[in-house]
Amino acid sequence: MLLAFDTATPFVTVALHDGEDVVAERRSEQRMKHGEQLAPLIDGLLREAGLVRQDLTALAVGTGPGPFTGLRVGLVTARTLALVLDIPAYGVCTLDAIALEAAEGLGHSTDFVVATDARRKEVYLAAYDEQGARLSGPVVDRPAAVATELPVAGEGARLYPEQFSRPVAPELPSAGWLARAVAEERVELTDPEPRYLRRPDASVPAAPKKVS
Repeated sequence: MLLAFDTATPFVTVALHDGEDVVAERRSEQRMKHGEQLAPLIDGLLREAGLVRQDLTALAVGTGPGPFTGLRVGLVTARTLALVLDIPAYGVCTLDAIALEAAEGLGHSTDFVVATDARRKEVYLAAYDEQGARLSGPVVDRPAAVATELPVAGEGARLYPEQFSRPVAPELPSAGWLARAVAEERVELTDPEPRYLRRPDASVPAAPKKVS
């Protein structure tokens, strides 16, 4: 029984995969507040499936790229659960999970890109072939610098329609597709470490200057 979750975007998404397919999936109703929402979503999902945490055999977590705080919540949770339950935890690039769902919706007919919100008027972007395999990226850049006529999945297409004029589903990552990606070995699996493409907004204050 595989538990998958992603906190790399404003919404938390969690899912359970039984080795054959996704058996339960939930998404947070509120934007942000990842720390307050992830644990209750996991507990509710397990209750819905009639399971307890000890029934889990593996974990999958989105590694971003994404904002520092939200991404950290998911990755710390994955590493903690893996340690306590003594089960493996696999990291997956969040854009890769979006791409697999997008490729399915496009009918494996064309190359495309995935663009998600990176704040600061920038996007995280990666390019994919018709099967959803990553060709390049991810990078972080201004929408004007990475504008394309290809189909674009992810929230970036909605936020910047002039640069990404061919929006396609999905807009947000699905933990169900993240789980399928791992169960079917369709993506690169990594350690559950954050995929940061720039320094976090928050920083440690510099030491105060001495007053002479």
